[in-house]
Amino acid sequence: MRNFFLPLTLVVSAAIGSLAADLKIDVTQEVECDRKTKSGDGIKVHYRGTFAENGNKFDASYDRGTPLGFKLGSGQVIKGWDQGLLDMCIGEKRTLTVPPEYGYGQRQVGPIPAGSTLVFETELMSIDGVPQPESIVTKASSAAGSVASDASETAGGASETATAKVAEKIVEAAEEAAEVIGTMLADTDDIQEHDEL
Repeated sequence: MRNFFLPLTLVVSAAIGSLAADLKIDVTQEVECDRKTKSGDGIKVHYRGTFAENGNKFDASYDRGTPLGFKLGSGQVIKGWDQGLLDMCIGEKRTLTVPPEYGYGQRQVGPIPAGSTLVFETELMSIDGVPQPESIVTKASSAAGSVASDASETAGGASETATAKVAEKIVEAAEEAAEVIGTMLADTDDIQEHDEL
């Protein structure tokens, strides 16, 4: 019996490990630059942190008016930030969806319950030793193109859906009319039959 439980616990452990979520990085404002963040850089980041579960805010540097400064890749912040803020230009914005494995794990930290998935809207304000750009040049990303194309497909789809709904109503009206006519004819036949008797 013991030999059975050992492989079973290994299978369960492997299954739990494979269920661990990955860090999700969405670039919401892509910026052109010559120098991107790398591990070891001192950086300043503005952020807004919310719970993935309900969208409630738990912290925001924007509210304090001061970005958070730290050394990237040194473990001063959660693993999700150390990885999610690499290769970033000054002025770039990213949304990081941080599962517990990349955040605070199974321990409660301040208002953050154990096992929480967190969402951080981030904006890189500066990199130590890198001059501030005179202006932030945003890239026209392929994502914007796909969003525009999705929007036109959605509009086309909405038009097709509206046409389908109109056609559906016409068919329903025709079926109702046919039913009424059928009932009238049946009633007429009944009357005619009674007249003949």
